[in-house]
Amino acid sequence: MISWFEAAVLGLVQGLTEFLPVSSSAHLRIVPALAGWPDPGAAFTAVVQLGTMAAVLLYFARDLGRIASAWLRSLIRPEVRGTLDARMGWYIVLGTIPIAVLGLAFSHPIENTARDLRVIGWSLILFGLVLYVADRVSPQDKKITDLGLRDGLLYGLAQALALVPGVSRSGATITAGRLLRYDRASAARFSFLLSVPAVVLSGLYEARKLGDDGGPPWGPTILATLVAFVVGYASIAWLLRYLTHHSMLVFAVYRVVVGIGVLGLVYGGAVAAQ
Repeated sequence: MISWFEAAVLGLVQGLTEFLPVSSSAHLRIVPALAGWPDPGAAFTAVVQLGTMAAVLLYFARDLGRIASAWLRSLIRPEVRGTLDARMGWYIVLGTIPIAVLGLAFSHPIENTARDLRVIGWSLILFGLVLYVADRVSPQDKKITDLGLRDGLLYGLAQALALVPGVSRSGATITAGRLLRYDRASAARFSFLLSVPAVVLSGLYEARKLGDDGGPPWGPTILATLVAFVVGYASIAWLLRYLTHHSMLVFAVYRVVVGIGVLGLVYGGAVAAQ
């Protein structure tokens, strides 16, 4: 059972880490393990992410409204289909398919085996190094206006990797964007927009477990979701400003350090892997 204090702390953690390429799901597993709290579970993680997703909806309300309107009009008006907003709508829809299909197909191992701290530790390290290399070697000669169907699908495939805690949804998609030569701000911006359907669908799907035996309790989960919303909104604004003038080095280093620390604690017997 999650206490109110634990819920508030985990909501803060979710809000701080959801949009940074450091894996919020990993932190929602690591923090309770270090504090001696029970694992809040995959259902709690998915529902609390609705708070940070509400922050995305608010922050990008104008963009999302424009994209949704153009996409709906493109269904019946062929002349609208070539516009950037209509195309963005299709890229978001198509980019969501991989994570939706794989999430349903592998729901059991995702909710159980993948939450092993050894998996999380190695994922943090490996994908931290990939993030650094991608950001280091790739030029920044493409902007979000250059987005095409191929790139939208590759973003979606990268997002599906985040089903494994420790990979990071934003980290995987931003890495894909940098490998595709998008500038950091554009890579992050489409990462946020692409996250909306996947996170909303996942959160609503897992919300059915609220209040069930073995599921997260209603009250603390709602508190964590509200805290995540407030903190997450501030995190979006900060990250977009930060990436305009800075590289991904600090996030890559952080991931590797945390991953090594987690593995050291697990293999040293200080923390249980499961």
